[in-house]
Amino acid sequence: MNIRTDIAHGANHMQPPLLDVQDLTVEFATRRGAVRAVEKVNLTLGRGETLGIVGESGSGKSVTSYTVMRILDRAGRIAEGTITFGGVDVGNASESTVRALRGREMSMIFQNPRAALNPIRKVGKQIEDVLIEHVQAQPSDAREKAIEVLKAVRIARPEERYHAYPFELSGGMCQRIVIALALACRPQLLIADEPTTGLDVTTQKAVMDLVVELARERNMATILITHDLGLAAAYCDRVMVMEKGKVVESATAEAIFRAPQHVYTRKLMRATPRPGIGLRDLLPEGTVPEAAPPMPAAMPAKTGEPLLVVENLVKEYPRQGSGGGFAKLFGRSADAEADAPFRAVDGISFEVARGESLGLVGESGCGKSTTSMMVMRLADPTSGRILFDGEDIGAMPARRFARSSFRPRIQLVFQDPTDSLNPRFTAARAIADPLMRMGTGLGGGALRARVEELAGLVGLPTQFLDRFPHQLSGGQKARVGIARAIALDPDLVVLDEPTAALDVSVQAVVLNLLQDLKVRLGMSYIFVSHDLEVVRMLCDRVIVMRAGRIVEEGRTAEVMAAPKADYTRELLSSIPHPPL
Repeated sequence: MNIRTDIAHGANHMQPPLLDVQDLTVEFATRRGAVRAVEKVNLTLGRGETLGIVGESGSGKSVTSYTVMRILDRAGRIAEGTITFGGVDVGNASESTVRALRGREMSMIFQNPRAALNPIRKVGKQIEDVLIEHVQAQPSDAREKAIEVLKAVRIARPEERYHAYPFELSGGMCQRIVIALALACRPQLLIADEPTTGLDVTTQKAVMDLVVELARERNMATILITHDLGLAAAYCDRVMVMEKGKVVESATAEAIFRAPQHVYTRKLMRATPRPGIGLRDLLPEGTVPEAAPPMPAAMPAKTGEPLLVVENLVKEYPRQGSGGGFAKLFGRSADAEADAPFRAVDGISFEVARGESLGLVGESGCGKSTTSMMVMRLADPTSGRILFDGEDIGAMPARRFARSSFRPRIQLVFQDPTDSLNPRFTAARAIADPLMRMGTGLGGGALRARVEELAGLVGLPTQFLDRFPHQLSGGQKARVGIARAIALDPDLVVLDEPTAALDVSVQAVVLNLLQDLKVRLGMSYIFVSHDLEVVRMLCDRVIVMRAGRIVEEGRTAEVMAAPKADYTRELLSSIPHPPL
């Protein structure tokens, strides 16, 4: 049964809807004239009801929600239609009236957590600002209430995180802070724009369960904007599918997932990772990547010495906000436990064979990204050894490693394809950057030829090479990042959540591309992810981490089918699957 059913049944359907949107059309002024981002959208939402809006990037999901909140940028305007919230005509209301509604009566979880947070203000103070402004909390009580909000979204060590700045927190932690800000005032309408992007599956479940609990307590209406069909199936009463600014299908969640009517809805469902399917099954029916090598029936036997050996790796950081330094300065005794360094990675050991894909999975803060950064030599280990092709690269000073012959052999694909590209570089310049920096000797026509060859390998048409990042789609930017990573023919590529920011259909293409490149070029992968279904399809072996330690490792198929650790079973049981 849908987790929201009992809430929906409790709503009084005789009352007028809390939110009523009729024939909404939104236009943006551009140099080439007006562009319609949303056209003739209709939706109603009752108290205690959850509506899921699904679709790919550019479908109009976020523009619709921004219009409801009336936070469109200056180029956007409501061309047609009406928006009524709690009896208030939002489209024609004064700015002061709408400002009074935002935060207290309607609130939003924004998609990009780092952009939504003030980078030079502690996160605890930012939560206090919301409480004081919208619920008139007393400054003397605000700190305690802010910490309670952090605890509600399962922030580890909330008293310590209260003093942290956004740049000191991981992407998943920042996402939780933004969720805490939105839920702090317990609004009547919560608009969640991709609220669980960057979160691990257990935290995703905890956050969505929290939203359900608040909806039950306050009869709160929720709009969930997502490309995760499993999430929409588990938590939404109704689902609205958007494509190119229009609603192509709208029905109850049960009806849409049982018998989707529109071809676009069926395409999204096919591209969603789920148990029992392979990478090729994610692609649109009849699609096979050009010149793709056949998928291996089983993991090939690895011969020779492993490419990477990690032994007893440890990474420690000084704790923030413990007050140890001030205690010494003013002659007070410090708490020895509070002043002890935080151990992000705690004595782990593993190997990566040549031509093998190894998955690193676990919750945010488990140490998987820290481990990958140490392997990349972007962070220095506190102790332990990192042997790459027999050489202890962990003992090399960073400057020496950057100039060594090992640097080109280990490359990285970053988590966010947009933030990882220089906005002033064309795609060709971005791909050429490692070739120019690592002294390959290529220049002029030879350099351009190599860039075009790499673009061909990742399926990027050459006409896009002279475009800047803002002129490329998310999938195209991901291809540029992959081409840049393989430009120097590396032996090992570290992939840090490379598809987390992509739509499911684009993710399907990128995952197949990565598999094909690995087989074709003989590379090894370390695939860092919290998406266990993606890891199952792409990785030969998997390591499950928790609190800086390895709790389970083995062949991916075996770990997924019969996990031995309770924590692994908890991760697997938390994955939302659409009933396809």
